[in-house]
Amino acid sequence: MTQLHTVQVVGGGSSGSSAHVRSLAAGLVARGLRVTVCAPTELDRAYDFSGSGAHHVPVPRSSDPASVAALRAACAGADVVHAHGLHAAVRAAFALGGRRIPLVVTWHTRAHAEGARAQLVRLMERKAVRAAAVVLGTSSELVDRARSRGARDARLAPIAVPAQREVSDGGQESKARAELGSVDRPLLMAVGSLVAHHGYDTLLDATRSWRGLDPAPLLVVAGEGRERGRLQRRIDNAELPVRLIGRRDDITELLAAADIAILPSRWEARSVLAQEALRLGVPLIATAVGGVPELVGEAAELVPYGDAAALSNAVLRLLSDPERRRQLSTAGRAQAAMWPTEDDTIAQVLSVYDELAGRAR
Repeated sequence: MTQLHTVQVVGGGSSGSSAHVRSLAAGLVARGLRVTVCAPTELDRAYDFSGSGAHHVPVPRSSDPASVAALRAACAGADVVHAHGLHAAVRAAFALGGRRIPLVVTWHTRAHAEGARAQLVRLMERKAVRAAAVVLGTSSELVDRARSRGARDARLAPIAVPAQREVSDGGQESKARAELGSVDRPLLMAVGSLVAHHGYDTLLDATRSWRGLDPAPLLVVAGEGRERGRLQRRIDNAELPVRLIGRRDDITELLAAADIAILPSRWEARSVLAQEALRLGVPLIATAVGGVPELVGEAAELVPYGDAAALSNAVLRLLSDPERRRQLSTAGRAQAAMWPTEDDTIAQVLSVYDELAGRAR
């Protein structure tokens, strides 16, 4: 039997989608497929696609005009091309123009745009889903969105984020709290790039209501982004109990040390922070947006997006109720146990490839 060859196309690569491609590549190689990953060189350094057994082809980011030509060459002879994210899907569609190679597109999230750019995003979404033989959406809302844009075949594919390394003991948590300056005060944790749609302005507004507590809870935000300077000025000017600690490689350890995890985003599909918090048994407060309610079920406190008072009240309520925190911790682990495993995810994708490759023969 001929060895099936799949090309995975990664664009800018969010942490969740890049980790998924690394996991998928390793699983497909282990099952006998030949895998090529087309991604910027810096993403290969960060996620070691080559180390999965895949062949890495350096492809510039979407803004580089050489990227489509590089993709076209890399996809020659592929049985299935699988693009992850909107920009990667559009570039793959152009690269495959005229070729009878099936395209699979995974939508991990949706683009955030307003005004004229929102119209451009709609056009890109139509181009991506109409070129795809199958669109895999990581939440029901994304599946519905793909269908509304003209997808011929859109399916739910709630991918598993690779499990992080285990946190060994309480001593590690104490060390993390000491480093963050939260030994004798509650520790709240948020994780994500510092961009407008992640809702950090609302979160900073919420901190005003608890800065007068004794001791005042400390909010720690891990992540980088273009909003960092402005957010730091807000923190300094209002003397808010907040620390921006930048991008970290030890998120699991830091999150395990937290009393509460907070996800204030405008929209999420399958938030990596939400998944990691529930797996660790850390009580989660999140906005009731996108795929979050579907992901967490009854295992988190949900609040409206942009409502600082509701967010603040949820934090204060949980901090004063240890029993509710214990209930959420138990419910979170139970909810996480029902999510698909990495093997489940790989099996679903492989079944799609087999279907399309058989259809093309």
